[in-house]
Amino acid sequence: MAFRSEETKNRLLNLLKDPVLLITIIIIFAALAIFIIYPIFKVFSASLTNRSGQFDLSAYTKAFSNRYMRQGFFNSLLVAGLTAFFGMLIGYIFAYTINRTDIPFKGFFRTVAILPIVFPPFIGALSIIMLFGFNGLITAGIFGIRNFPVYGLWGLMMAQVVCFFPVAFITLDGVIGTISPTLEDAAFNLGANRWQAFRKVILPMSIPGIASTMLVLFIESLADFGNPLILAGSKFPVLSVQAYLQITGMYDTRGGAALAVWLLFPSIVAFIIQKYWVGKKKYVTVTGKPTTSVLKSVNRPVKWLLFSLCMLMAAFTLTIYATIFWGAFVKAWGMNNTLTLENFRYVFDVGLEAIKDTLIIAFTSTPISALLGMVIAFLLVRKLFPGRKLMEFTSLLSFAVPGTVIGIGYILAFNTKPFLLTGTLAILVLNFVFRYVPVGIQSGVALLNQVDPAIEEAAYTLGADNRQVFTRVTLPLIVPAFFSALVFAFVRAMTAISAAIFLVSARWNLITVQILSQSDSGRLSEACAFSVILIAMIMAFILVLKIFLKNKVSLSGSESMGQG
Repeated sequence: MAFRSEETKNRLLNLLKDPVLLITIIIIFAALAIFIIYPIFKVFSASLTNRSGQFDLSAYTKAFSNRYMRQGFFNSLLVAGLTAFFGMLIGYIFAYTINRTDIPFKGFFRTVAILPIVFPPFIGALSIIMLFGFNGLITAGIFGIRNFPVYGLWGLMMAQVVCFFPVAFITLDGVIGTISPTLEDAAFNLGANRWQAFRKVILPMSIPGIASTMLVLFIESLADFGNPLILAGSKFPVLSVQAYLQITGMYDTRGGAALAVWLLFPSIVAFIIQKYWVGKKKYVTVTGKPTTSVLKSVNRPVKWLLFSLCMLMAAFTLTIYATIFWGAFVKAWGMNNTLTLENFRYVFDVGLEAIKDTLIIAFTSTPISALLGMVIAFLLVRKLFPGRKLMEFTSLLSFAVPGTVIGIGYILAFNTKPFLLTGTLAILVLNFVFRYVPVGIQSGVALLNQVDPAIEEAAYTLGADNRQVFTRVTLPLIVPAFFSALVFAFVRAMTAISAAIFLVSARWNLITVQILSQSDSGRLSEACAFSVILIAMIMAFILVLKIFLKNKVSLSGSESMGQG
């Protein structure tokens, strides 16, 4: 204990010697407290106190005694669990097939596997209605079925798995890709067959990645709002939607807050398990990867079976998104398929302000979120200071908190002085900044752990201070992580709905809210047109960013060669 106290004292003394670093840490802690912890606290506070400010559990007893609400909680867990399993399974099949077989079109499958990430999550739900609904292209148009249960568990599961399996693929692609095929060679040399090599070598080494992936998908699905709002239906209540309806429909803030707390607990538990237990467990191999092992991992029939499964999922995924583009150019989906541009005229007539607002909010929040992520990552990896673990946990916490909870929290926290932000641009920007900063932090931490600290130490030796080292040495070295954070923050800001739907106002609206509004009104073609405009803006941003990054790298390389 004395040793720890002495260590803490030394860290404080070092901080006092660098006031810029100290002020930066204080500001970040204050920002995390105000914009992450305080809203969550307000949700708890609202659910536990009555109008007189007295402690009161009636909101919880009312929620628990309501059979419909209890069913919503169990439905949320059911959908999250099924999404975690099937999303992981499909992601694993894609990752294993790409890394362990010599199938053709690997680049195509890899592209399709990550395609849903850049699309708004609820667009899949919209497309599933158009394909399998009452006038669905597949159910009604091809099979003549008009009573397919698209609203409820089956429709919602299709949307969730399509939306979230790319998250599983990205993680598992890295996991399987780092398992050396020479380990399978050793198993073959010891007399194992292909199934035994997979079951006793590849699968056990994949388990930490599988567990981590399932927990992440569980959190993502539990927090999702857009797909359940469109597809859950009245007979299949989901808690995130019920909390929203409790506030906006019933005007019961306490009841909505109680449901939000109910939803928060499994998310936080899954996040802690994933981050601090499963996330620490991994196997690493450092040997080479001879091509012969890749070819021997599966026999010919299994290879083509895996290829067929990947092709089937790829075809379904492409159909989902192609349907959106087709729907944007027809007069009335399912009733009048005459090609027209009227839907886009409608978009720019009715939704032009929402488009402008969305771009302003995204372009304002994106660089702030990405830069803040890099600063926090730098502090976590390169600096020792009291409360470092607390900063890490708090800054990553918003990843685990469902958007519904964040939205309710921001309404409660910033609706009165001294933080009166309701209805302003600031509340939307701040929501996006602190909601999506964890990705920048994780990207920055991962890359900084691969950068030799000796490079920064050399700069300190030459007389540079912390600000100069970060801006001139560290930040240029983590440019890839910075741009990854930029892309993610922009895409999420453009496609967010769960928290943002609570925060929009007459002055500031979002395209995603317009899409949901059009869907609720039965104007599916107009909703598709809004979606196409949204997708086009996202793809244009990513393309421009890639060109900029490529030119920047080329320019840096030319300068280095000139200096050399």
